[in-house]
Amino acid sequence: MVSVYLLLGSNLGNRQMFLQQAADYISAQVRSIQTKSGVYETQSWGKTDLPDYLNQVLLIQTQLSAEDLLNNILAIELLLGRERLEKWGARTIDIDILFYGDEIINKPNLVVPHPELHNRRFTLEPLAEIAPNFVHPLLQTTINELKNDLQDKSDVKKIYF
Repeated sequence: MVSVYLLLGSNLGNRQMFLQQAADYISAQVRSIQTKSGVYETQSWGKTDLPDYLNQVLLIQTQLSAEDLLNNILAIELLLGRERLEKWGARTIDIDILFYGDEIINKPNLVVPHPELHNRRFTLEPLAEIAPNFVHPLLQTTINELKNDLQDKSDVKKIYF
């Protein structure tokens, strides 16, 4: 079994419902959810004129390969109405693989650790809640240290515990 951190995000429709449905599908299809962060409301990234996001990090255990996990995640996004019309566009659900164990993966369709996670408060706040001492395998820095050194000053509010 591999420990995997996933970031869920939604900024369309019933955002909380989409996060919960995504977690339910992940639990049913991918394997067990070990823990969840609280839910955070965050400003849109990349395009600031879009609705705010709800974000949550999950720690799961899976026997799936990273690519099989990605394929399952993409199928879940489609089930929940995700449309990929534009980069940083609004979405019912977005599921990112942040870490797949301590593996470093650099393929055309999958880069892990997520290449921008260390620059984004909306990722690091919920991740630090459940994995403050996890060491980023490329940067060799804990999640808490990355969060404390973060330049991103965007507004991130924990709204559900």
